[in-house]
Amino acid sequence: MKKITRKKHLEMRLQNIPSHPKPKVNLEQYTTPSIIASDLIWNAFSFGDIDSKNVFDLGCGTGIFTIASALMGANFAVGVDIDDDSINLAREVSDKLNVDNLRFIQSDIADFDPGCNVNTIFQNPPFGSQRKVERGQDLKFIEKAIELKPDVLYSFHMASTEEFLLGYYGDNNLEVTHIFRYNFPIPKIYDFHSKENQDIEVIVLRARL
Repeated sequence: MKKITRKKHLEMRLQNIPSHPKPKVNLEQYTTPSIIASDLIWNAFSFGDIDSKNVFDLGCGTGIFTIASALMGANFAVGVDIDDDSINLAREVSDKLNVDNLRFIQSDIADFDPGCNVNTIFQNPPFGSQRKVERGQDLKFIEKAIELKPDVLYSFHMASTEEFLLGYYGDNNLEVTHIFRYNFPIPKIYDFHSKENQDIEVIVLRARL
């Protein structure tokens, strides 16, 4: 597999990952745009959080962060998602892209046991942008990440919850080192959506345990 040396090349590879064909509203399934995923992965690589590391992607969806981590030299990358449709598509895509050193597991994150040392976690949980989604799902992901004890965590959240989250992270001995800010596009994919596209302000907190 040819080594990727430019962020733009990574973004171009990630553009081949399709959107979820049957998104489920209760899981708040939205595809992370390749421009956002490539930017975050490129920064994580620059911090030394991917190359030769054991990387886990919780709530991986169709696998964009798992595949990107493998492309950027992870020792191995594991994507975990409760939705079997997402996992099946992620496996198909990784095979087509000829990406190895990764695997996908269908599991509720609450029941997931990696069985090895965890260096880096990426997670893009349901962050509560929709009224029909159960609130607090992102906190459950943080609790699982604390249990797994990675060296570093990257976690997506609504930007409007930043002040609360910084307090929550601090109370749980998570040292926030960086905050990445993105406008996350939400397309019209559910019946209750009234706009063709809407940008949601999100943050990604990089934290050390």
